Amino acid sequence: MVSKKSRSVVRVNKHKKLRNRLSGTPECPRLAVFRSNNHMYAQIIDDTAQNTLVSASTLQKDVKANLEKTNNVEAAAYLGKVIAEKAIEKGIKDVVFDRGGFIYQGKIQALADAAREAGLNF
Repeated sequence: MVSKKSRSVVRVNKHKKLRNRLSGTPECPRLAVFRSNNHMYAQIIDDTAQNTLVSASTLQKDVKANLEKTNNVEAAAYLGKVIAEKAIEKGIKDVVFDRGGFIYQGKIQALADAAREAGLNF
């Protein structure tokens, strides 16, 4: 009998492999994305100092007030714009994109495209 791994286990394994290759530095921090069933979270992280420089999520009041739903492609695009604006305020232009083991389509792609349009380079 063949046992199949759950999607969450597969995603975590993919993320571990990605993190072996990706690392955020002070000059080029890491844009880490996580999505749950109800919300999305984005952080810009400096891995050498183990410090979160900027964060945004669909749970924040100012972000949630502008959204009809918090778990769709439009919400992801808005979150990408918000995280990019916060990063540019702090002087961060270049980042490394960490998709967190998620497939690069749909919400993850919308967040990345919106962040690029708002001024982040990756």
